[in-house]
Amino acid sequence: MTERVLLKNTANPDFHRIDACLAAEGYQGLTKALRKFSPEEIIQLVTDSKLRGRGGAGFATGLKWSFVPKETERPKYLCCNADEGEPGTFKDREIIEKDPHILIEGMAIAAYALGVETGYIYVRGEFDFGARRLEEAIREAYREGYLGKNIRASGFNFDLHVFRGAGAYICGEETALIESIEGKRGQPRLKPPFPAIEGLYGCPTVVNNVETLACIPHILLRGADWFKGIGPEDSPGTKLYCLSGHVRNPGVYELPMGIALRHLVEKHGGGTHSGKKIKAVIPGGVSAPMLPESDLDIDMDFASLAAAGTMLGSGGVIVMDETTCIVRVAMRTIGFFHHESCGKCTPCRDGLYWASKLLKRLEAGKGKKGDVEELERLCGNIFGNTFCPLGDGAAMALRAAIKHFRDEFVYHVEKGKCMVS
Repeated sequence: MTERVLLKNTANPDFHRIDACLAAEGYQGLTKALRKFSPEEIIQLVTDSKLRGRGGAGFATGLKWSFVPKETERPKYLCCNADEGEPGTFKDREIIEKDPHILIEGMAIAAYALGVETGYIYVRGEFDFGARRLEEAIREAYREGYLGKNIRASGFNFDLHVFRGAGAYICGEETALIESIEGKRGQPRLKPPFPAIEGLYGCPTVVNNVETLACIPHILLRGADWFKGIGPEDSPGTKLYCLSGHVRNPGVYELPMGIALRHLVEKHGGGTHSGKKIKAVIPGGVSAPMLPESDLDIDMDFASLAAAGTMLGSGGVIVMDETTCIVRVAMRTIGFFHHESCGKCTPCRDGLYWASKLLKRLEAGKGKKGDVEELERLCGNIFGNTFCPLGDGAAMALRAAIKHFRDEFVYHVEKGKCMVS
Protein backbone atom coordinates (compact mmCIF):
# COMPACT_ATOMS: atom_id res chain seq x y z
CA MET A 1 0.00 0.00 0.00
CA THR A 2 1.50 3.34 -1.07
CA GLU A 3 1.21 6.27 1.30
CA ARG A 4 -1.76 8.57 0.91
CA VAL A 5 -0.74 11.76 -0.87
CA LEU A 6 -3.78 13.69 -2.05
CA LEU A 7 -6.05 12.39 0.71
CA LYS A 8 -3.55 12.31 3.56
CA ASN A 9 -5.17 15.26 5.33
CA THR A 10 -8.82 14.82 4.44
CA ALA A 11 -9.64 12.98 7.67
CA ASN A 12 -8.95 16.20 9.58
CA PRO A 13 -12.31 18.04 9.72
CA ASP A 14 -10.54 21.40 10.04
CA PHE A 15 -8.11 20.99 7.16
CA HIS A 16 -10.14 23.20 4.85
CA ARG A 17 -8.90 26.10 7.00
CA ILE A 18 -5.57 27.68 6.13
CA ASP A 19 -4.23 27.53 9.70
CA ALA A 20 -4.40 23.72 9.70
CA CYS A 21 -3.01 23.63 6.18
CA LEU A 22 0.00 25.83 7.01
CA ALA A 23 0.80 23.66 10.02
CA ALA A 24 1.22 20.66 7.70
CA GLU A 25 3.51 21.90 4.89
CA GLY A 26 0.74 23.91 3.23
CA TYR A 27 1.98 26.31 0.55
CA GLN A 28 5.59 25.18 1.00
CA GLY A 29 5.56 23.90 -2.57
CA LEU A 30 4.56 27.35 -3.82
CA THR A 31 7.18 29.04 -1.65
CA LYS A 32 9.86 26.66 -2.95
CA ALA A 33 8.74 27.24 -6.55
CA LEU A 34 8.97 31.02 -6.21
CA ARG A 35 12.34 30.98 -4.44
CA LYS A 36 14.25 28.18 -6.16
CA PHE A 37 12.74 27.52 -9.61
CA SER A 38 12.33 29.45 -12.80
CA PRO A 39 9.04 28.97 -14.69
CA GLU A 40 10.86 26.87 -17.29
CA GLU A 41 12.35 24.64 -14.60
CA ILE A 42 8.90 23.95 -13.14
CA ILE A 43 7.51 22.96 -16.52
CA GLN A 44 10.51 20.65 -16.99
CA LEU A 45 10.01 19.17 -13.51
CA VAL A 46 6.35 18.39 -14.23
CA THR A 47 7.37 16.94 -17.61
CA ASP A 48 10.03 14.78 -15.96
CA SER A 49 7.49 13.51 -13.39
CA LYS A 50 5.38 12.08 -16.24
CA LEU A 51 2.22 13.36 -14.58
CA ARG A 52 -0.75 12.68 -16.83
CA GLY A 53 -4.07 14.48 -16.62
CA ARG A 54 -6.50 12.95 -14.16
CA GLY A 55 -9.66 14.33 -15.75
CA GLY A 56 -10.15 11.60 -18.33
CA ALA A 57 -7.95 12.05 -21.40
CA GLY A 58 -4.67 11.34 -19.61
CA PHE A 59 -2.66 13.85 -21.63
CA ALA A 60 0.87 14.58 -20.38
CA THR A 61 0.59 17.67 -18.15
CA GLY A 62 4.07 19.05 -18.77
CA LEU A 63 3.66 18.68 -22.51
CA LYS A 64 0.30 20.47 -22.36
CA TRP A 65 1.91 23.35 -20.48
CA SER A 66 4.76 23.55 -22.99
CA PHE A 67 2.33 24.40 -25.80
CA VAL A 68 1.52 27.79 -24.24
CA PRO A 69 3.55 30.50 -25.98
CA LYS A 70 6.15 32.03 -23.67
CA GLU A 71 6.11 35.44 -25.33
CA THR A 72 2.74 36.92 -26.19
CA GLU A 73 1.09 40.33 -25.99
CA ARG A 74 -2.17 38.70 -24.91
CA PRO A 75 -2.88 37.71 -21.30
CA LYS A 76 -2.77 34.02 -20.40
CA TYR A 77 -5.36 32.15 -18.35
CA LEU A 78 -5.46 29.03 -16.18
CA CYS A 79 -8.75 27.19 -15.68
CA CYS A 80 -9.40 24.37 -13.24
CA ASN A 81 -12.03 21.92 -14.42
CA ALA A 82 -14.05 21.11 -11.29
CA ASP A 83 -17.23 20.31 -13.20
CA GLU A 84 -17.05 16.57 -12.38
CA GLY A 85 -20.28 15.56 -14.09
CA GLU A 86 -19.32 12.00 -15.05
CA PRO A 87 -21.73 9.56 -13.38
CA GLY A 88 -19.88 7.36 -10.91
CA THR A 89 -17.25 10.03 -10.22
CA PHE A 90 -16.90 11.93 -6.96
CA LYS A 91 -13.16 12.23 -6.31
CA ASP A 92 -12.63 15.94 -6.99
CA ARG A 93 -15.25 16.80 -4.38
CA GLU A 94 -13.04 15.18 -1.74
CA ILE A 95 -10.29 17.67 -2.50
CA ILE A 96 -12.55 20.69 -2.98
CA GLU A 97 -14.50 20.17 0.24
CA LYS A 98 -11.79 18.80 2.53
CA ASP A 99 -8.44 20.16 1.30
CA PRO A 100 -9.16 23.14 -0.97
CA HIS A 101 -5.82 24.83 -0.29
CA ILE A 102 -3.86 22.09 -2.06
CA LEU A 103 -5.81 22.93 -5.21
CA ILE A 104 -5.23 26.66 -4.79
CA GLU A 105 -1.52 26.05 -4.21
CA GLY A 106 -1.31 23.81 -7.28
CA MET A 107 -2.98 26.47 -9.40
CA ALA A 108 -0.64 29.18 -8.11
CA ILE A 109 2.42 27.07 -8.96
CA ALA A 110 1.02 26.30 -12.42
CA ALA A 111 0.21 29.97 -12.98
CA TYR A 112 3.78 30.96 -12.06
CA ALA A 113 5.18 28.37 -14.45
CA LEU A 114 2.92 29.50 -17.29
CA GLY A 115 3.12 33.26 -16.78
CA VAL A 116 -0.56 33.50 -15.86
CA GLU A 117 -2.00 36.25 -13.68
CA THR A 118 -5.69 35.23 -13.69
CA GLY A 119 -7.22 31.86 -12.94
CA TYR A 120 -10.71 30.38 -12.70
CA ILE A 121 -12.02 27.34 -10.88
CA TYR A 122 -15.06 26.17 -12.85
CA VAL A 123 -17.27 24.44 -10.29
CA ARG A 124 -20.28 22.31 -11.15
CA GLY A 125 -23.52 24.12 -10.32
CA GLU A 126 -24.70 21.42 -7.91
CA PHE A 127 -21.54 21.70 -5.79
CA ASP A 128 -22.77 24.62 -3.68
CA PHE A 129 -21.04 23.45 -0.51
CA GLY A 130 -17.76 22.87 -2.34
CA ALA A 131 -17.97 26.26 -4.07
CA ARG A 132 -18.47 28.02 -0.75
CA ARG A 133 -15.52 26.11 0.73
CA LEU A 134 -13.34 27.21 -2.19
CA GLU A 135 -14.45 30.83 -1.93
CA GLU A 136 -13.59 30.90 1.77
CA ALA A 137 -10.22 29.21 1.14
CA ILE A 138 -9.41 31.76 -1.56
CA ARG A 139 -10.19 34.60 0.86
CA GLU A 140 -7.84 33.02 3.38
CA ALA A 141 -5.09 32.63 0.78
CA TYR A 142 -5.37 36.31 -0.14
CA ARG A 143 -5.25 37.25 3.54
CA GLU A 144 -2.05 35.24 4.10
CA GLY A 145 -0.37 36.52 0.96
CA TYR A 146 -0.50 33.36 -1.18
CA LEU A 147 -2.74 35.01 -3.77
CA GLY A 148 -2.88 38.57 -5.10
CA LYS A 149 -0.08 41.01 -5.84
CA ASN A 150 3.62 40.31 -5.26
CA ILE A 151 3.05 36.88 -3.73
CA ARG A 152 5.65 36.14 -1.01
CA ALA A 153 7.63 39.19 -2.17
CA SER A 154 8.45 37.43 -5.44
CA GLY A 155 7.02 39.93 -7.90
CA PHE A 156 4.54 37.27 -9.06
CA ASN A 157 0.86 38.28 -9.25
CA PHE A 158 -2.02 35.83 -9.40
CA ASP A 159 -5.75 36.38 -8.91
CA LEU A 160 -8.08 33.42 -8.57
CA HIS A 161 -11.86 33.28 -8.97
CA VAL A 162 -14.58 30.66 -8.52
CA PHE A 163 -16.96 30.41 -11.48
CA ARG A 164 -20.12 28.42 -10.89
CA GLY A 165 -21.45 26.53 -13.88
CA ALA A 166 -25.05 25.57 -14.51
CA GLY A 167 -24.64 21.81 -14.11
CA ALA A 168 -24.23 20.85 -17.78
CA TYR A 169 -22.24 17.65 -18.39
CA ILE A 170 -20.89 19.05 -21.65
CA CYS A 171 -19.03 21.79 -19.74
CA GLY A 172 -16.61 19.16 -18.53
CA GLU A 173 -15.18 19.38 -22.07
CA GLU A 174 -12.52 22.08 -21.93
CA THR A 175 -13.69 24.26 -24.81
CA ALA A 176 -17.33 24.12 -23.66
CA LEU A 177 -16.08 25.13 -20.21
CA ILE A 178 -14.30 28.10 -21.78
CA GLU A 179 -17.45 29.10 -23.68
CA SER A 180 -19.42 28.97 -20.43
CA ILE A 181 -16.96 31.21 -18.57
CA GLU A 182 -17.26 33.70 -21.44
CA GLY A 183 -21.00 33.84 -20.76
CA LYS A 184 -22.03 31.82 -23.78
CA ARG A 185 -23.99 28.60 -24.11
CA GLY A 186 -21.80 25.66 -23.09
CA GLN A 187 -20.93 24.06 -26.43
CA PRO A 188 -17.60 22.64 -27.61
CA ARG A 189 -15.45 24.48 -30.11
CA LEU A 190 -13.97 22.90 -33.18
CA LYS A 191 -10.25 22.26 -32.68
CA PRO A 192 -7.75 23.47 -33.81
CA PRO A 193 -7.07 26.11 -32.63
CA PHE A 194 -6.42 24.50 -29.27
CA PRO A 195 -6.92 26.40 -26.01
CA ALA A 196 -3.16 26.65 -25.40
CA ILE A 197 -3.05 29.02 -28.38
CA GLU A 198 -6.56 30.47 -28.49
CA GLY A 199 -8.70 29.72 -25.45
CA LEU A 200 -10.49 31.95 -22.95
CA TYR A 201 -11.26 35.35 -24.54
CA GLY A 202 -9.15 34.29 -27.51
CA CYS A 203 -6.02 34.10 -25.35
CA PRO A 204 -3.61 31.26 -24.47
CA THR A 205 -5.28 29.06 -21.86
CA VAL A 206 -4.52 25.88 -19.94
CA VAL A 207 -7.35 23.76 -18.53
CA ASN A 208 -6.42 21.14 -15.92
CA ASN A 209 -8.45 18.86 -13.67
CA VAL A 210 -8.67 19.26 -9.86
CA GLU A 211 -6.78 16.04 -9.14
CA THR A 212 -4.06 16.93 -11.65
CA LEU A 213 -3.42 20.34 -10.11
CA ALA A 214 -3.47 18.91 -6.58
CA CYS A 215 -0.47 16.72 -7.51
CA ILE A 216 1.72 19.72 -8.39
CA PRO A 217 2.71 20.91 -4.87
CA HIS A 218 3.73 17.37 -3.91
CA ILE A 219 5.92 17.06 -7.00
CA LEU A 220 7.55 20.41 -6.19
CA LEU A 221 8.33 19.33 -2.64
CA ARG A 222 9.40 15.74 -3.25
CA GLY A 223 10.66 15.69 -6.82
CA ALA A 224 9.95 13.98 -10.11
CA ASP A 225 11.79 10.77 -9.19
CA TRP A 226 9.62 10.29 -6.10
CA PHE A 227 6.47 10.65 -8.20
CA LYS A 228 7.78 8.32 -10.91
CA GLY A 229 8.50 5.72 -8.24
CA ILE A 230 4.76 5.17 -7.70
CA GLY A 231 2.87 3.01 -10.18
CA PRO A 232 3.76 2.14 -13.79
CA GLU A 233 6.51 3.91 -15.70
CA ASP A 234 4.31 5.43 -18.41
CA SER A 235 1.62 6.81 -16.05
CA PRO A 236 3.02 7.10 -12.53
CA GLY A 237 1.64 8.49 -9.29
CA THR A 238 -1.29 7.70 -7.07
CA LYS A 239 -4.82 7.79 -8.42
CA LEU A 240 -8.16 8.54 -6.80
CA TYR A 241 -10.56 5.71 -7.64
CA CYS A 242 -14.28 6.09 -6.98
CA LEU A 243 -16.06 2.85 -6.09
CA SER A 244 -19.85 2.67 -6.35
CA GLY A 245 -22.65 0.39 -7.44
CA HIS A 246 -23.19 -3.11 -6.05
CA VAL A 247 -20.12 -2.95 -3.82
CA ARG A 248 -19.81 -3.52 -0.08
CA ASN A 249 -17.44 -0.60 0.64
CA PRO A 250 -18.16 2.33 -1.69
CA GLY A 251 -16.03 5.44 -1.50
CA VAL A 252 -12.90 7.17 -2.77
CA TYR A 253 -9.65 5.19 -2.57
CA GLU A 254 -6.17 6.60 -3.18
CA LEU A 255 -4.01 3.81 -4.55
CA PRO A 256 -1.11 3.51 -7.00
CA MET A 257 -1.90 3.93 -10.65
CA GLY A 258 -1.93 0.48 -12.23
CA ILE A 259 -3.56 -1.45 -9.38
CA ALA A 260 -5.47 -4.51 -10.63
CA LEU A 261 -9.18 -3.83 -11.11
CA ARG A 262 -10.13 -7.10 -9.41
CA HIS A 263 -7.93 -6.25 -6.42
CA LEU A 264 -9.55 -2.80 -6.18
CA VAL A 265 -13.09 -4.16 -6.30
CA GLU A 266 -12.69 -7.31 -4.22
CA LYS A 267 -10.10 -6.34 -1.60
CA HIS A 268 -10.67 -2.63 -1.10
CA GLY A 269 -14.32 -2.61 -2.16
CA GLY A 270 -15.11 -5.84 -0.33
CA GLY A 271 -16.82 -7.43 -3.34
CA THR A 272 -20.55 -7.12 -3.91
CA HIS A 273 -22.75 -6.10 -0.99
CA SER A 274 -25.21 -8.84 -1.93
CA GLY A 275 -22.58 -11.59 -1.98
CA LYS A 276 -23.63 -12.40 -5.53
CA LYS A 277 -21.20 -12.82 -8.40
CA ILE A 278 -19.87 -9.75 -10.19
CA LYS A 279 -21.32 -9.47 -13.67
CA ALA A 280 -19.57 -6.42 -15.09
CA VAL A 281 -17.58 -3.36 -14.03
CA ILE A 282 -17.39 0.10 -15.61
CA PRO A 283 -13.79 1.24 -14.95
CA GLY A 284 -13.85 4.99 -15.59
CA GLY A 285 -17.29 6.57 -15.39
CA VAL A 286 -20.24 5.62 -17.60
CA SER A 287 -18.54 6.78 -20.81
CA ALA A 288 -15.87 4.09 -20.30
CA PRO A 289 -16.82 0.77 -21.94
CA MET A 290 -17.76 -1.87 -19.38
CA LEU A 291 -15.76 -5.04 -18.80
CA PRO A 292 -17.25 -8.44 -18.01
CA GLU A 293 -16.18 -10.25 -14.84
CA SER A 294 -13.78 -12.44 -16.82
CA ASP A 295 -11.71 -9.35 -17.75
CA LEU A 296 -11.21 -7.90 -14.28
CA ASP A 297 -7.61 -9.09 -14.00
CA ILE A 298 -6.43 -5.91 -15.69
CA ASP A 299 -4.28 -3.04 -14.47
CA MET A 300 -5.97 0.29 -13.86
CA ASP A 301 -3.76 2.50 -15.98
CA PHE A 302 -4.18 4.32 -19.27
CA ALA A 303 -2.31 1.89 -21.52
CA SER A 304 -3.67 -1.38 -20.11
CA LEU A 305 -7.29 -0.29 -20.23
CA ALA A 306 -6.91 1.19 -23.72
CA ALA A 307 -5.48 -2.12 -24.93
CA ALA A 308 -8.59 -3.84 -23.57
CA GLY A 309 -10.87 -1.50 -25.52
CA THR A 310 -11.91 0.68 -22.60
CA MET A 311 -10.37 3.59 -20.67
CA LEU A 312 -9.40 4.81 -17.23
CA GLY A 313 -11.39 7.99 -17.75
CA SER A 314 -12.22 9.66 -14.47
CA GLY A 315 -11.52 6.57 -12.36
CA GLY A 316 -15.20 6.11 -11.55
CA VAL A 317 -15.51 2.35 -10.98
CA ILE A 318 -19.12 1.12 -11.06
CA VAL A 319 -19.71 -2.49 -9.99
CA MET A 320 -22.70 -4.51 -11.20
CA ASP A 321 -23.67 -7.92 -9.82
CA GLU A 322 -25.38 -10.78 -11.64
CA THR A 323 -28.86 -9.38 -10.97
CA THR A 324 -28.15 -6.43 -13.29
CA CYS A 325 -29.99 -6.08 -16.59
CA ILE A 326 -27.41 -4.78 -19.05
CA VAL A 327 -30.10 -3.55 -21.43
CA ARG A 328 -31.48 -1.38 -18.64
CA VAL A 329 -27.98 -0.10 -17.89
CA ALA A 330 -27.52 0.79 -21.57
CA MET A 331 -30.90 2.51 -21.65
CA ARG A 332 -30.09 4.64 -18.60
CA THR A 333 -26.60 5.44 -19.91
CA ILE A 334 -27.69 6.49 -23.39
CA GLY A 335 -30.67 8.34 -21.96
CA PHE A 336 -28.26 10.36 -19.83
CA PHE A 337 -26.00 11.21 -22.75
CA HIS A 338 -28.96 12.12 -24.96
CA HIS A 339 -30.23 14.47 -22.25
CA GLU A 340 -26.79 16.05 -21.74
CA SER A 341 -25.88 16.43 -25.42
CA CYS A 342 -25.54 20.11 -26.29
CA GLY A 343 -27.16 19.44 -29.66
CA LYS A 344 -24.43 21.13 -31.68
CA CYS A 345 -23.67 18.25 -34.03
CA THR A 346 -26.11 15.95 -35.81
CA PRO A 347 -24.50 12.55 -35.06
CA CYS A 348 -24.70 13.16 -31.31
CA ARG A 349 -28.00 15.06 -31.25
CA ASP A 350 -30.00 12.74 -33.51
CA GLY A 351 -28.01 9.53 -33.13
CA LEU A 352 -28.38 9.44 -29.35
CA TYR A 353 -32.08 10.29 -29.64
CA TRP A 354 -32.69 7.24 -31.84
CA ALA A 355 -30.48 4.99 -29.75
CA SER A 356 -32.32 6.05 -26.62
CA LYS A 357 -35.67 5.47 -28.30
CA LEU A 358 -34.66 1.96 -29.43
CA LEU A 359 -33.36 1.01 -25.99
CA LYS A 360 -36.54 2.22 -24.31
CA ARG A 361 -38.50 0.05 -26.75
CA LEU A 362 -36.37 -2.98 -25.94
CA GLU A 363 -36.70 -2.43 -22.21
CA ALA A 364 -40.49 -2.09 -22.56
CA GLY A 365 -40.65 -5.52 -24.18
CA LYS A 366 -41.55 -4.16 -27.62
CA GLY A 367 -38.28 -4.80 -29.42
CA LYS A 368 -38.27 -5.74 -33.10
CA LYS A 369 -36.05 -7.94 -35.20
CA GLY A 370 -33.05 -5.90 -36.35
CA ASP A 371 -33.08 -3.53 -33.39
CA VAL A 372 -29.72 -4.75 -32.06
CA GLU A 373 -28.12 -4.35 -35.47
CA GLU A 374 -29.65 -0.88 -35.74
CA LEU A 375 -28.08 0.09 -32.43
CA GLU A 376 -24.70 -1.06 -33.70
CA ARG A 377 -25.18 0.95 -36.89
CA LEU A 378 -26.03 4.06 -34.88
CA CYS A 379 -22.87 3.62 -32.82
CA GLY A 380 -20.85 3.49 -36.02
CA ASN A 381 -22.43 6.69 -37.30
CA ILE A 382 -21.82 8.56 -34.05
CA PHE A 383 -18.29 7.45 -33.19
CA GLY A 384 -15.57 9.67 -34.68
CA ASN A 385 -18.04 12.13 -36.20
CA THR A 386 -18.73 14.56 -33.37
CA PHE A 387 -17.28 17.89 -32.21
CA CYS A 388 -16.32 16.53 -28.80
CA PRO A 389 -15.88 13.18 -27.03
CA LEU A 390 -19.43 13.05 -25.58
CA GLY A 391 -20.82 11.18 -28.58
CA ASP A 392 -17.76 8.93 -28.76
CA GLY A 393 -18.10 8.02 -25.09
CA ALA A 394 -21.77 7.17 -25.47
CA ALA A 395 -21.15 5.05 -28.57
CA MET A 396 -18.23 3.22 -26.95
CA ALA A 397 -20.28 2.45 -23.85
CA LEU A 398 -23.17 1.05 -25.89
CA ARG A 399 -20.90 -0.93 -28.20
CA ALA A 400 -19.23 -2.62 -25.24
CA ALA A 401 -22.56 -3.50 -23.64
CA ILE A 402 -23.72 -5.17 -26.86
CA LYS A 403 -20.35 -6.85 -27.46
CA HIS A 404 -20.11 -8.48 -24.04
CA PHE A 405 -23.82 -9.11 -23.39
CA ARG A 406 -25.36 -9.43 -26.83
CA ASP A 407 -27.45 -12.39 -25.70
CA GLU A 408 -29.35 -10.14 -23.29
CA PHE A 409 -30.23 -7.66 -26.04
CA VAL A 410 -31.36 -10.49 -28.34
CA TYR A 411 -33.40 -12.01 -25.50
CA HIS A 412 -35.23 -8.71 -25.04
CA VAL A 413 -36.09 -8.74 -28.74
CA GLU A 414 -37.17 -12.36 -28.90
CA LYS A 415 -38.84 -12.81 -25.52
CA GLY A 416 -39.95 -9.26 -24.74
CA LYS A 417 -38.46 -9.38 -21.25
CA CYS A 418 -35.21 -9.39 -19.32
CA MET A 419 -33.06 -12.51 -18.83
CA VAL A 420 -32.41 -11.74 -15.17
CA SER A 421 -35.97 -10.92 -14.10
